[in-house]
Amino acid sequence: MHNSGGDSRTVLVGLMANILLACIKLISGILGHSYALVADSVESLVDVLGSIVVFGGIKIAEKDSNDQFPYGLGKAEGLAAFVVGLIVILASIGIAVEAISEILRPHQAPEPWTLIVLIGVIVTKEILHLLARRASRKSGSLAMSADAFHHRADSLTSMAAAIGISVAIFGGPEWAAADDWAALFASAIILYNGISIARSASLHLLDTSADLETIESIRAAAHGVDGVIDIEKLLVRASGTKLFVDIHVHADPEMTLAAAHRLGGIVKSAIQASRSDVSGVLVHMEPAGEE
Repeated sequence: MHNSGGDSRTVLVGLMANILLACIKLISGILGHSYALVADSVESLVDVLGSIVVFGGIKIAEKDSNDQFPYGLGKAEGLAAFVVGLIVILASIGIAVEAISEILRPHQAPEPWTLIVLIGVIVTKEILHLLARRASRKSGSLAMSADAFHHRADSLTSMAAAIGISVAIFGGPEWAAADDWAALFASAIILYNGISIARSASLHLLDTSADLETIESIRAAAHGVDGVIDIEKLLVRASGTKLFVDIHVHADPEMTLAAAHRLGGIVKSAIQASRSDVSGVLVHMEPAGEE
């Protein structure tokens, strides 16, 4: 069952945390002479924008269907996730360009206390990742899944920054650029995650088929109805957290039109009773034994 209220609260908690973390990392990075930390703050600012987009997508997806959108607005979640993916990709490119520039420009090593800041950031982001992932699994929200992925990406970039800062601090002046190499490595992680988010959202927006387990559970529910001889075709697509089903049912060819209509209604009810995420079912009744 989709818990949109819980999703919204989780996104808002992540949004406020990202704003606070971004400010802390940006100030610490500037005062502590760490570009890896500055790059990490940029990633958090991207998280803020991403969380706003995700929150908007969830709110739009909550709206009921109407004459203009008879299938509802569930695709808004997929669109929000796709936008987040693009934002992440663009952020990774910007971080990489600046990291390369810093590598080519000699500078002093970061301050040791920046490591303490990063440890706090990593712990906080992992907690946010777990909260968002739990909410995503509970509701099936694609946008929430993207938000959880985003928190984990930020945690990984902070880990990379911590490693780079450690090398730069303890390795001596000749290792000062390790901080910038860490930022460059972090940009690669961010790019990979951005592509993954955008790809998953694209498949959703293109009406890719539901997974085999979902399809087979729906098939079993339909087959369990008395009078159903066979299932010729079964198509299942997702729209946000809702599923829409097209099913071709074979039944007794001697059955009257009224009886076939009643059987189709029973099949529809059986499918919706078997899964709470099924929003719409279109049943095509066909005579068994005929091509």
